[in-house]
Amino acid sequence: MATSERTRRETTSSRVYDILRQDLLNGRFEAGEKLAISALKDHYGVGLSPLREALNRLAAYGLLIQENQRGFRVPTMAREELEDIAGMRRELEGMALEWAIGRGDAEWESELLAAAHRLKRTDLAAGQVDEWEQLHARFHRTLVAPCGSVWLLRFIEQLHDQFDRYRRLAPEAPDVRRILDAQHEELVELALKRNTRAARAVMEDHVQRSYEVALQGFAELG
Repeated sequence: MATSERTRRETTSSRVYDILRQDLLNGRFEAGEKLAISALKDHYGVGLSPLREALNRLAAYGLLIQENQRGFRVPTMAREELEDIAGMRRELEGMALEWAIGRGDAEWESELLAAAHRLKRTDLAAGQVDEWEQLHARFHRTLVAPCGSVWLLRFIEQLHDQFDRYRRLAPEAPDVRRILDAQHEELVELALKRNTRAARAVMEDHVQRSYEVALQGFAELG
């Protein structure tokens, strides 16, 4: 295969991976649903080879299940899994935040303030859901970015995606949302003050409150 053709296929595969990943997180496909390859090709306007590369990557990442080396299915959802994901988020994000506060420099502080400002300016009530989701993920990534462990950041990113499958099915909870939004600002303030213990406590409570909302949405599905 020529280099230009290989590069083009890899670019197409990455584009499809990103779009399909968002569709999986947003609930476009039902939990447990088997994906029809032909329908995916038509919907995403892509050839079989780059599509399969994207599907294989998503299966390795945990957002799809590969069956018999050919078919792909959306993972089912279970309360026990949600509890496990939330518990790991509390532990790993708390650890990453502690390390980030210890390692973060002035540039990180500026990036964190900017990420928090952009998130605060985005109004969920005004229908800016997609933009809010992107900025929310960016804020949490920025918060722990200087922790010093590439693998820890990878695990956290994966846990966020798995958690979001449940969270985005949850009903609106404006009272809890106000608390969570206030905690974003509190996390920034504590991080800038280098108050590691208090920041970790807020982070753990933040994840727990999000988990409780997600659990409510999952219960309503049943």
